[in-house]
Amino acid sequence: MKRFIGIIVLTILVALTGQSAIAQTYKFGHINSQELIQAMPEYDSANIQLQAYQSELINALDLMSVELNNKSEAYRQESASLTEIVRQNKEQELIDMNRRITDFQTSAQEKYQGRQAELLQPIYNKADKAIKDVGKENGFLYIFDLAQGTLLYFDEAQSTNVINLAMAKLGLQ
Repeated sequence: MKRFIGIIVLTILVALTGQSAIAQTYKFGHINSQELIQAMPEYDSANIQLQAYQSELINALDLMSVELNNKSEAYRQESASLTEIVRQNKEQELIDMNRRITDFQTSAQEKYQGRQAELLQPIYNKADKAIKDVGKENGFLYIFDLAQGTLLYFDEAQSTNVINLAMAKLGLQ
């Protein structure tokens, strides 16, 4: 009899445990983080600063290129009347200017990328924190970032777009 009661109790426990596991729901969400980042006012400000910096670098490169073109044209016009040593000296000067332009292009690209990271990383961090806070506060198990292209399929009816919650967290809209 004790064995029979034990089996009944065990059966009831298993049934209740199974039903509670079935009743448990998981919340999944998705967001396009690029859309969130682009909605932030800091992003527009950073882009304006980056465009200004890029213009400075391009202007400096243009000035160097104009100077090289002018010297190259002057060399072509004078080359027939120059002595061999003067011609070699001017050719070396043109080669050196061309190398300086190439070095400047490389350096400018590295500096631009550094400036871009410096301006945009705090924005990315702020958006990431907002998304994580929304996930914790609203009980999401997962929030998928559609901007990263890591999600191949999701059922929009079963997934919640959390962009509005993240925007509200950042005080946007």
